[in-house]
Amino acid sequence: MAAVPEFLGKYRIIIGGANLPRSFVSVLIDTYNHERFVEQAIVSALEQDFPATEREIIVVDDGSTDRTPEIVKKFEPRVRLLRKKNGGQASAFNAGIPECKGAIIAFLDGDDWWAPGKLRRVTDTFSAEPAVGLVGHGIKETFDTGAVRIVAPEKDERLRLCSLATAQVFRLRKSYLGTSRMTLRAGLARQILPVPEALVIEADEYLFTLAAARSEIIILQEVLTYYGIHGGNLYFASGNGIAGLRKKQKVMETLANSLRIALPAIGIPTDAAECTVEIVQAEANQMRLIVDGGRPWETFRTEKKIYEVLHADAPPKHRYFRMATMLPALVLPPRTYYGIRRWLSSRSWYRRIREKTVPVPEITRVAGPEEFKA
Repeated sequence: MAAVPEFLGKYRIIIGGANLPRSFVSVLIDTYNHERFVEQAIVSALEQDFPATEREIIVVDDGSTDRTPEIVKKFEPRVRLLRKKNGGQASAFNAGIPECKGAIIAFLDGDDWWAPGKLRRVTDTFSAEPAVGLVGHGIKETFDTGAVRIVAPEKDERLRLCSLATAQVFRLRKSYLGTSRMTLRAGLARQILPVPEALVIEADEYLFTLAAARSEIIILQEVLTYYGIHGGNLYFASGNGIAGLRKKQKVMETLANSLRIALPAIGIPTDAAECTVEIVQAEANQMRLIVDGGRPWETFRTEKKIYEVLHADAPPKHRYFRMATMLPALVLPPRTYYGIRRWLSSRSWYRRIREKTVPVPEITRVAGPEEFKA
């Protein structure tokens, strides 16, 4: 077991030696209290159709209090364990990325797992596309109930976040770029460090947003990751209860503020930066209103913004319905409005009526980058 060095602002960069092949890949698994899942994650990395001599697997244990470290140790020396005090996802990335020897870093959450062929597919893409710094792809969401849902683009896409037009596309492609879908060139990842450590969740969004602003990215249509959705997910579980939701709100607020500073600092136009950030800010505002309340007009404005971004091309029937359901937000206190909405969404009779009459529309199908001139 290796200890993580102190690196407050100082990063120990490990550069692959001459004995390492140019295609050497680092698999970086971040984990916290994933004793139920981490073995599956590690096995999915070990069983990739990829030479063991051309990859390393590093597990950053973010201060787990369960059997996670014990389970990881079973795989030594094929897997290297780094243990650290609990600090959240950003601190795990800040600890793990400098330890990676590979020219490419493939990220994996400890409660997700990869499809066979994932590493081969993404490394082949990097080899064929020298200008690309980030590769994402489709996922299959798996639920505790046994239900599954595929989230994948209609076709491969190539994109760089550099203008208002590309920002409008990028903000709707984020679901293909999260931790277990995200593979970065190591040099690009290190340019972005340090990730603000207040991002105990959503640190992956900071990484992939700045990566897309610094380099071209490719999103593959293939489903190459299984994303587990369960009660232990840090992102979803942090929203359980008022304290958890307030914690998540603060993280989203920090993410929005951090990106507002970081994107213009690397030359992204102001309108593109604001377009990228506005949905993050709207989600933070929504959580604040749910937890702490505010003025009714704030609720209406926030809900309208989220709807405009996510469902801009919804059919007229749904747009009229959504406007009608938002009108009470103009007069009701925010916490009352959201309380009523939560109550309705928990009623099976209401969900059945919605599904039959006004089903939730798909996410906006904005033109891909190849379909317009940025």
